[in-house]
Amino acid sequence: MKKTTTETRAYRTEMNDRILNSGFRDFNKFFALDNKAYIDGALNAKTKELMGLVASMVLRCNDCIFYHIDRSIQEGATQEELMETFNIALIVGGSIVIPHLRYAFEIMDKIFEEKGSPEK
Repeated sequence: MKKTTTETRAYRTEMNDRILNSGFRDFNKFFALDNKAYIDGALNAKTKELMGLVASMVLRCNDCIFYHIDRSIQEGATQEELMETFNIALIVGGSIVIPHLRYAFEIMDKIFEEKGSPEK
């Protein structure tokens, strides 16, 4: 059974809380480093999220693809920007990325629809 976007976000939050409250401090260090990597700096957060999306698609991680599409849209990414990002992932990763491209389209559509965005 496929999860809704709301269920996916809730699961991610619940499990991250469980991991971060496990008492194993190295998890917290990594999560802090990861969070810091995506905030505005010389590159803005949207650009960094789109870069993370390319890596996620090439590495074939659907959970990561969901997260970076969600965050990219929160940071103001448009459908056109996402499509160009998907294309970079396809060029870098090759045809093995195609199943994840399908997933990315599905998630992009759901999130824009959920937002009631004029992008979709």
